[in-house]
Amino acid sequence: MAMQMLLSRQLAGAPEGDRSALARLVLGLLLLLLAAVAGLSIATGASDASALSVVESWFLETQETALSTRDRLIIYDIRLPRIVLGILVGASLAVSGALMQGLFRNPLADPGIIGVSAGAGLGAITVIVLGGTVLGPVVALLGIYTLPLAAFAGGLITTLLLYRVATRRGQTSVATMLLAGIALAALSGALSGILIYLADDRQLRDLTFWGLGSLGGATWTKIWAAGPIILAALVTTPFLARSLDALSLGEASARHLGIPVQRMKAAAILSVAAATGAAVAVSGGIGFVGIVVPHLLRLIIGPDHRYLLPGSALLGASLLLLADAVSRTIVAPAELPIGIVTAVFGAPFFLWVLLRRRDMLDL
Repeated sequence: MAMQMLLSRQLAGAPEGDRSALARLVLGLLLLLLAAVAGLSIATGASDASALSVVESWFLETQETALSTRDRLIIYDIRLPRIVLGILVGASLAVSGALMQGLFRNPLADPGIIGVSAGAGLGAITVIVLGGTVLGPVVALLGIYTLPLAAFAGGLITTLLLYRVATRRGQTSVATMLLAGIALAALSGALSGILIYLADDRQLRDLTFWGLGSLGGATWTKIWAAGPIILAALVTTPFLARSLDALSLGEASARHLGIPVQRMKAAAILSVAAATGAAVAVSGGIGFVGIVVPHLLRLIIGPDHRYLLPGSALLGASLLLLADAVSRTIVAPAELPIGIVTAVFGAPFFLWVLLRRRDMLDL
């Protein structure tokens, strides 16, 4: 009862104390971090153009500060699309993780771990392999939006199946969720394997590199295709913050507080499917961002979703840009798939979280 009264005061806008002030400070620092990392990404690469020279060419362009034709091509057609796509993908994956953890009320939930990314990948692979034959009319109708919409559909179906299997009598079993996610990921992988078997040599090369995750193919066309879907999902999430806070007390308590639980669940599931599906469609398989980022922020600013969701977007974007910078420089002039970088750092972190939460798994 005391917890319900406290949450009711928070939902009504009561003073929140020092933790809220800390959260706002952290959000400001994360915004500065994202700007710094974006500047680093602009300045990192084969071109000598730095972030400062780019800014000077924008606002103080003279004959001395103007970028060369080569630098303009590298900055505006290669690096900037890559940075924008990295921000969108990192933010979408991190926010999707925070939403799923709030929905399932467990920090182990993540679109990659429980099979949602695999389902989105199946949708994308279906279009890549069959887009020129069976799905030709669909591709002709939807154009550049075919791939992100197919990935969205695959992620949505997987999320709905997962929630249906893991939830019983209003309670979500963590063990069932993880096991169901493994099963759905395996099924999606098997179906993807059948499609890969049918692919030609060019499609196989594309699928192999795409499956490891990369921002290397970033173009403004891809951003226009996936960006609106990702932005629509991200814009929706702040309206779910207070409902997710109420849901942390349980569905019955949330209903008593006047939260439309079923409507909130539907909005959260659609947002996760849209954000994850579009991100997977344009970047491939990039794992562990959705579990690492929200958990780190909870340790610092607490579980309040009003700050956790925007904080996850900012930190997720920054971490993915940093991982992309590492992938571009660690084996230069070659490029390491970004999914490998995130897995190297994310997998040990997930094991640490799992060890801390062993008591929650009732196997």
